[in-house]
Amino acid sequence: MKQARLAILVGPRGRGSNMRALALACFAGELTAEVAVVVSPRDGTPAVEWARDHGIPVTILDPGSEGYAERLLGALREAQVGWICLAGYLRLLPADVLRGFPQRVLNIHPALLPRYGGKGMYGMKVHEAVLESGDSESGCTVHFVDECYDEGEIVHQLRCPVLPGDTPESLSERVLELEHLAYKQALQKLLNDGEE
Repeated sequence: MKQARLAILVGPRGRGSNMRALALACFAGELTAEVAVVVSPRDGTPAVEWARDHGIPVTILDPGSEGYAERLLGALREAQVGWICLAGYLRLLPADVLRGFPQRVLNIHPALLPRYGGKGMYGMKVHEAVLESGDSESGCTVHFVDECYDEGEIVHQLRCPVLPGDTPESLSERVLELEHLAYKQALQKLLNDGEE
């Protein structure tokens, strides 16, 4: 099976753990893919340094700068990317990028969408909302990206219980473990489906 070429778009903060999990799955042969480029709005972040240390090309692009969409499309084309995975990106992708990669842009969200999604729902805010609602389970969702926050078609979900005494931090740790598994499962299924 031919290896897909991935771009992983990361945010300006965070540990880059989903990026690392995807890259390690590629290195281990768990995904029939390779990370062709990591795109970050900021240099020197843990995600950027890890990518460089592991031989993954990095492109630094400020999403707030003029011409961002064109420069991002240029970087993706130069890297000959077939799929885009968002990992802590926390912004809407420019429409030109979505049009250039129809049904080829994925995001992971730390809740069971459609609940607890939308603008501003990320990180600990999501886990706080789950606990405040009294839900008995949480989990993560891999979905296609569209023009709205967290509203694209759901590709894959994994679930975990909300335990008595859970804090946002303890729930976050359990959900993050699921995220690392769910992202590679969803992506490999899509890659397999594309080969049929």
